[in-house]
Amino acid sequence: MRRILSRSAEETEAAGRAFAVRLLPGDVVALTGTLGSGKTRFAAGVCTGLGVRGHVTSPTFTLINEYPVEFGVVAHIDMYRINGMKEVADLGIEEYFNSRCVCLIEWAETVLDILPPAHFRISFAHGGSESERAIQIEGPREPAQ
Repeated sequence: MRRILSRSAEETEAAGRAFAVRLLPGDVVALTGTLGSGKTRFAAGVCTGLGVRGHVTSPTFTLINEYPVEFGVVAHIDMYRINGMKEVADLGIEEYFNSRCVCLIEWAETVLDILPPAHFRISFAHGGSESERAIQIEGPREPAQ
């Protein structure tokens, strides 16, 4: 497990870019934490680190944003507005659990039971000041310290 203390939104994005080098096609990343704790900023950094060009936006209203990259697709999924497993099934997120995709799932608390066993789990919490974020990374391949 690795813990990071981010002191700004820019540091949170940089942490995402640094984490991206650990990812391989087929990886699933569960992002958990309270509203405004840094999930989307971190995911934007991961996307940039994986080669996404252009602006990365929160998929809160679209539910899934797909970004083409060299190895296939980065799927950025937001479960915030999903109410129950029927809606999860209708959304079809399991189709993204494949070797041509890296899947980033915000508000993943609702779908932890259906994620592949070897997924990354990244937890976010507000820190001591308004801009601080505590980030905890766990996964099948521990990130370099």
